[in-house]
Amino acid sequence: MEMMADAGPAKAKPRPIIRLGLFLISHSFIVSVACCAAGVFALLLLPVLAKNTYISENALMPGSASPMLSNDDVSRARIFVNKVVSFDFKTDSSSIGIQDLVAQHITDLGGEVNFHKFLPQVNKFNPLHFFSSPDQGIAQENYTCSSYGINTVGFIRAPRGDGKEAIVLVTPYNSVKTSMGEALSLGIAYSIFSLLTRVTWLAKDIIWLAADSQHGEYAAVAAWLREYHTPSFDGSGRSLFESNASPTTGRKRPNDFLRAGTMAAALVIKVIDGSEKAERDVLNLYAEASNGQMPNLDLINVVNYLAVNGQRLPVKVEKLGSLLDSWWLRSLAELFHKLGTVARSLNPQWNFGISVAEYIEGTATLASSLYNQALGVPTGPHGVFRDYQVDAITMEISAKRVANYKNRPNELLLQGGRLVEGVIRSVNNLLEKFHQSFFLYLLTSPNKFVSVGVYMIPFALLVAPLPMVAASLFADSTRRISGMETKVASSPASSDIPAISFRSWRWLHAAKTVFIVHFWGAVVTLLPHFLSLVQDSPPLINLLSWIILSAFTLLILQAILGSSFSLLHMNGTQGMEWTLLKSVTIAAACTGLCIMSVINFATAELGALMLVPLCSMARPLMLDAKAKTLKSFIRAACNVVLIFLVFPPVAYYLWKGALVGLDNARVGDFWNWVESLWTWNSATYIYMCMVHLPCWVLCVHTLVYPC
Repeated sequence: MEMMADAGPAKAKPRPIIRLGLFLISHSFIVSVACCAAGVFALLLLPVLAKNTYISENALMPGSASPMLSNDDVSRARIFVNKVVSFDFKTDSSSIGIQDLVAQHITDLGGEVNFHKFLPQVNKFNPLHFFSSPDQGIAQENYTCSSYGINTVGFIRAPRGDGKEAIVLVTPYNSVKTSMGEALSLGIAYSIFSLLTRVTWLAKDIIWLAADSQHGEYAAVAAWLREYHTPSFDGSGRSLFESNASPTTGRKRPNDFLRAGTMAAALVIKVIDGSEKAERDVLNLYAEASNGQMPNLDLINVVNYLAVNGQRLPVKVEKLGSLLDSWWLRSLAELFHKLGTVARSLNPQWNFGISVAEYIEGTATLASSLYNQALGVPTGPHGVFRDYQVDAITMEISAKRVANYKNRPNELLLQGGRLVEGVIRSVNNLLEKFHQSFFLYLLTSPNKFVSVGVYMIPFALLVAPLPMVAASLFADSTRRISGMETKVASSPASSDIPAISFRSWRWLHAAKTVFIVHFWGAVVTLLPHFLSLVQDSPPLINLLSWIILSAFTLLILQAILGSSFSLLHMNGTQGMEWTLLKSVTIAAACTGLCIMSVINFATAELGALMLVPLCSMARPLMLDAKAKTLKSFIRAACNVVLIFLVFPPVAYYLWKGALVGLDNARVGDFWNWVESLWTWNSATYIYMCMVHLPCWVLCVHTLVYPC
């Protein structure tokens, strides 16, 4: 007993989870390479893992009822289309406007109608727009009567409804010069409106928005939705842009700005002229809204089911054509096809196989979905509805030979009308909003998707090494600095040197630097507000001014807040401070990427593909130069190449060239792209300025760090 007492208590072993963490930190390089390779492989594997779509909400019941749209409805719609087309060729249109023409036909059908006047939006940068709800960014100065756009809105009150829910049909058209495709889209909506005024099964109100797109399709729909949800009033209490008078004749109408209930869904109907080689009509679906938002997958599934099975319309979603003919993608597809064949030979139940053509098509579609979501810019006027939590898509019928419409007068109107009728009947059956299916997904085809639980795996694998690398660097620098402190303290000359301990504040140098650079990123975010005040400035001049002002403000912040490495250095320890800087930089990059993945996954995924290798490989070039080995030379070359490729303007042109091509590309296109980001309040702009750019600057600082 005395011997045991003298030996003291036995040292407790760390828990298994702690031992695992220590093992991963001590082997962070191998783990990082393995995770990054696995992340890229998992991203390329997503088309193989895509599942067939299915309708989750049983109440939708698409195709359960026979279409009711008759040839009489189509005939009336054909007459209406002919009036719209012939209207554009009248020499004197002062007696009646096309808005009056639409309103007159709505009234004749027994619907309610009103006009909505609006002004074009001002393309002006306002930093607070990123943190506020949709606002009224409209021009209220120096406008004339011709500046107004005028929407025509028709209403059908549901005989079986209580006025608390509505379905919206949107048909954009240019009131100045209406094309044949726009006239046909108006005709499809008119045929449906004609039918729905007579049916008894309607349980939700119908709103037909004939959106005047002379100032842009999105602007017209956004102005009406703004007024619908957040009306603005003048001093007399009247809505600022409502109108109860005919826009051309001035005749009074009894209705003010009309409203229905909460919007259950919205369908944007468009008809365009297909390619000359097209053998049949095609339905193109567009679903991406701002900041990567998507409508409920059930809405897309219903449209796809009714189009394919009901109207025999092939459905397509946007894909990147540049990838369809790429040799490397075909080689990768053949590799996955062979792997699938081997997997099925081992176990027939493993459904891993995919054809070469299907993989190429799926990858091109997936890349387009990722690209559009990462931009954060809507792909059509349906995008504005998602800002108000309304599920909406654009149904674009690519018709063969629209110019020869007279040779096939009823086919397109009947086919498109019955498709819209089926979708309305399905949404009409819902007792609540769309909620059963997915809101977070990526499409690989109209009938295949990748859910959030699958597509987050590549991002998680890419980001997983960052905390381990940061911890490993911090532990390594702490160990070396502690050894140097011990060595200095034991030296004979140390008695005349005041004791300096790095244990309490050794990481504050790096934290201070990272804070200054990220604060500078916030300043860079606001600089375009001042540049936008200069009228008619070329994009290239704006871009160069932005870069010069950004560099100048970084120098000013460093001078005001103090040099990033102005604290007292101890002999022998200065060379190790870059590891602390890299550690804190990686921690900041990991935090920014994880936050962005919650806001817009696609932006975070593409950002991780660039930032993770850059931050992980950053190392002072002087250390590699002193080593004078082939390994150090390759590492230094890779760092220089990565720094160049990840610089935001260069990265923009590389992604654009790889995904959509660089035809007619100009240097000022980057500024135009940035303008589009803040115009649509895209969070990608915030990420680029406050996460990506500061991390790039910190990695440059690490490369040029004196050792």
